[in-house]
Amino acid sequence: MGFKEGFFWGGATAANQYEGGWNEGGRGPALTDFTTGGSVKESRKVTWIDKEGKAHATPQVHFDDALPEGGDHYACLDGYLYPNHEGTDFYHHYKEDIKLFADMGFKMFRMSISWSRIYPRGDEEQPNQEGIEFYRNVFKELRKYNIEPLVTIHHFDTPIYLVEKYGDWQDRIYIDYFVKYCKTVFTEYKGLVKYWLTFNEINNTLNVINMFGNGTTDEDYKKRLTHLHYQFVASAKAVKLGHEIDPENKIGCMLGGAITYPHTCDPKDVLLNQQTMEENFWYCGDVQCFGSYSPYAKRIWREHNITDLDITEEDLKVLKEGTVDMFTYSYYMTNNVTTHETDDTVQGNFAAGIRNPYLTYSDWGWALDPLGLQYSLEKIYDRYRIPLMVVENGLGAYDTVEEDGSIHDDYRIDYYRPHIEAMSAACDNGVDLIAYTTWGCIDLVSAGTGEMRKRYGFIYVDKHDDGTGDLSRRPKDSFYWYKKVIESNGTDLD
Repeated sequence: MGFKEGFFWGGATAANQYEGGWNEGGRGPALTDFTTGGSVKESRKVTWIDKEGKAHATPQVHFDDALPEGGDHYACLDGYLYPNHEGTDFYHHYKEDIKLFADMGFKMFRMSISWSRIYPRGDEEQPNQEGIEFYRNVFKELRKYNIEPLVTIHHFDTPIYLVEKYGDWQDRIYIDYFVKYCKTVFTEYKGLVKYWLTFNEINNTLNVINMFGNGTTDEDYKKRLTHLHYQFVASAKAVKLGHEIDPENKIGCMLGGAITYPHTCDPKDVLLNQQTMEENFWYCGDVQCFGSYSPYAKRIWREHNITDLDITEEDLKVLKEGTVDMFTYSYYMTNNVTTHETDDTVQGNFAAGIRNPYLTYSDWGWALDPLGLQYSLEKIYDRYRIPLMVVENGLGAYDTVEEDGSIHDDYRIDYYRPHIEAMSAACDNGVDLIAYTTWGCIDLVSAGTGEMRKRYGFIYVDKHDDGTGDLSRRPKDSFYWYKKVIESNGTDLD
């Protein structure tokens, strides 16, 4: 059985890591434009000016765009490298790149629209027409090769003007600005784009502070949960609006695959894992798929002493009316949780937890667990019973360019093969999986570390951690392997 006929094979990117052209075509800045390069050992930094005019560079706080205390505005500072400014320059290479995707046989390409390219500040009356036309040309180019666009509307790039004025989704006014932005893109790209995702990895707002948030206060949790609630409402309104503008639209949620296991069979570990999954994963999925908060939400609020979240009766009505058409998520790894003391831990880029003795780990500390993909697909589909997409999955690794220009990345093929087998097994077990878009199908800037050396792509881009490189593109061995996988609809994995 395996993958159904018409399955969408493809790849995924994000504007803030790939697009470049950060100050071209009328685009306004987002936080990533003030975020420096880093490494697996050294945190990325955000740069800003305080109210007295003094410059600062402070460690990035993941999934919180708010200005640090005492900040006046974000700024680029001399002496720092900002790798997202150029990304790997899709802005000037989109025709070349889309041709390469077509040569691989892509049926779908996941990309994001930069909100600040459409509304540079976020609050304008009229959109930036140059930005509108850029994406229109991209979508037309994809259609030329019969590649279906899968478009993320918000991929961690709120216009910085809104952040500086209103904080990080701490004001209801964000809902109105986001819905206006959605109305613009739904209207402008009607007939060109059918598949949409509202917020990328929406649950990372919460699960990252659970993973790394030692010293996090109840007030911090309240801010994160407020942020999430306003995004839930904004998403639901967008879903309803998208269906009104074009009944053909299919609009999904997108979660980060925060999949955990109990480290032991101790019932305390089993209960801890259930509650961890509820807070880090199901909390967001349930609201967006069921249209209401699940009963355990009260436990989460109580544990963090939250009694006054800004949730109105009108909000609850909106959530019910704006449930998503499909559930999509990223899958890279799993983590273990335990109530027991242990020193055997792992920590890397967006990864921290108890070492699983049955798994191996990547150079960036990520557990390699293809069976976890099958497990998660079956658990998610059993819960929601709507079509699923795996819209990010991949291996960040060091690539070596040989003297003849070839890149032999068998390790990448060895990573993908069992993950595709796991998806096929889930399909055999009844899961309605309709798409698979590998992460970073072309090399791009790492979100977590800002590195270029952490490469995911089937296509190599000549750009390096110090910003050098001519941006030329060349296929890796995995390019030809994935082309064969697509041609065979996932049956030829040799």
